[in-house]
Amino acid sequence: MIKVVQWATGGVGRAAIEGVLDHPELELVGAWVHSPDKDGVDLGTLVGRDPIGVTATTDAEALLALDADCVVYSPVFADTSVLRAILRSGKNVVTPLGWFYPRQRDREKFDGVCAEGAVTLHGTGIHPGGLTERLPLVVSALSGSVTGVRAEEFSDIRTYGAPDVVRHWMMFGADPDKARQSTVAAMLAGGYSQSVWMLADELGFDLDPDIRTTHDIAVATAPIESPIGIIEPGQVAAQHFRWEGTVDGEPVITAAVNWFMGERDFDPAWSFGPNGQRFEVEVRGDPGCVLTLSGLHAHDPAEGARRNPSIVATALNCVNAIPYVVAAEPGVRTYLDLPLPAGRAAPHLHRDRRTEVSDTGE
Repeated sequence: MIKVVQWATGGVGRAAIEGVLDHPELELVGAWVHSPDKDGVDLGTLVGRDPIGVTATTDAEALLALDADCVVYSPVFADTSVLRAILRSGKNVVTPLGWFYPRQRDREKFDGVCAEGAVTLHGTGIHPGGLTERLPLVVSALSGSVTGVRAEEFSDIRTYGAPDVVRHWMMFGADPDKARQSTVAAMLAGGYSQSVWMLADELGFDLDPDIRTTHDIAVATAPIESPIGIIEPGQVAAQHFRWEGTVDGEPVITAAVNWFMGERDFDPAWSFGPNGQRFEVEVRGDPGCVLTLSGLHAHDPAEGARRNPSIVATALNCVNAIPYVVAAEPGVRTYLDLPLPAGRAAPHLHRDRRTEVSDTGE
């Protein structure tokens, strides 16, 4: 069994704990928590299940000393000093916080840290991550003479169960000028630009040197009820972000996000259109293809607060990568370096392949 530590137990962390508990090749052996209220709480209890005999701790040093194979690292924001310490302690790391396709200087830096611990670092998730990188590459194999790729998210942020992040980081409900001056677009670009560069490098596009970032805002035209309180007229109610890789100034690879507080009372009058909340992957080529993924969004704020499917999918993309990451050569490893990760059958339907091999004597 692969021994796993969960680092942070917010929405992604709790879903990752559930995923590890249900995965036939993984064993949960610990979890780091920030809040003293969670210190000493059984991890089964923490996610609403029966106790499992493993408790959460605020003691990072104790977890670094623990015998474990991999850490799912998912605090709200990455602390590179902590990440380096985890790697140097001899634990592989899977994280949704970056390192999807770091540029050469950053990659070489972390390759060195990974070499010290003889471990692997892998960045994954869904957006950015699997839906901005892996799926576009898979779909592109159906086309020749590719002229463009787009990966785009359409999400109702009322269903995102992290009000402090929505108000203070995403800047919903803020003055538009303040939102435009915030660091959110630049911070998001740290991940999405890696997606653009991975696609460009693998598909062979000769991009212009800089990724083009655009950030457009719609304001409320009437009071909008939301989980962060009333968004008043004139305040930020919807946002478009785009990261474009260009050739001679023309976009050929686009990663985009559309975050709305509902779909009414906006200026400009944006909407998701008839397909509603979704993720889209488009490849323009011969032939072209558009892939639409539904089912990864909550339908209302209450459901989103309980268990948001996009948060769960982010966590499971990390969890399901663990066996492949642990088996990989040390260093930073991206989708281009690993076999295609897959999920596992539900526990009551799972066949133990290890037992089968043992029984046959192979």
